[in-house]
Amino acid sequence: MPENVKQGTRRTEPKDQKPLLSPATLKSLPPAEGFIPPHGGYEQLISFQKSRIVYDGTVHFCDRFIERRSRTHDQMVQAARSGKQNILEGSQASGTSKETEIKLTNVARASLEELLEDYRDFLRVRGIVEWPREHAHTRRLRELNRQPDASYETFKKGIEHADPAIAANVMIGLIKLTNYLLDQQLKRLEQDFLHEGGLRERMTRARLAVRGRQQWGGSA
Repeated sequence: MPENVKQGTRRTEPKDQKPLLSPATLKSLPPAEGFIPPHGGYEQLISFQKSRIVYDGTVHFCDRFIERRSRTHDQMVQAARSGKQNILEGSQASGTSKETEIKLTNVARASLEELLEDYRDFLRVRGIVEWPREHAHTRRLRELNRQPDASYETFKKGIEHADPAIAANVMIGLIKLTNYLLDQQLKRLEQDFLHEGGLRERMTRARLAVRGRQQWGGSA
């Protein structure tokens, strides 16, 4: 009886692997220096600078015109702090998560909107009118805001005015300016994400660049 012959699998010769990237594509990739971009630098953000003025001004306003032991006092100060701190945290998180940066910036925007309504409540229950856009004092506030390196000192006279109607309206104007800046910042973050992607996309591009250069012997 003939022995059973086991048929082995046919061995195929490996084909030459195609390069992951062509030289032209490789040249279009950024240098493989890592995938975490520069981040932080929140103190250079005008929105953060303005939010810090809003926070300092709110602390002064509440200590002067709102009962310190009241819930409103705490809520207004906390809303102002949330606006400032979330801009900071979003900027710090931007290196590894654009999604987190966008979320925290939006939280900052929502906190300042809440604070804006608190100031409007302060005016309304006291029968004080909010300055319209073309009010002389509102125009003056915009002029001061256009000064280079505008700081708390720039607006101090209005923020610390003895008349609560003036102080509250100045704070309302500053919050509106900050909210406008945050709206523009959110639009820019959205466009940056659409064009550049997030951390995962940057990691993929960086890894492809490294592997591609290794395959081409670093000559590309």
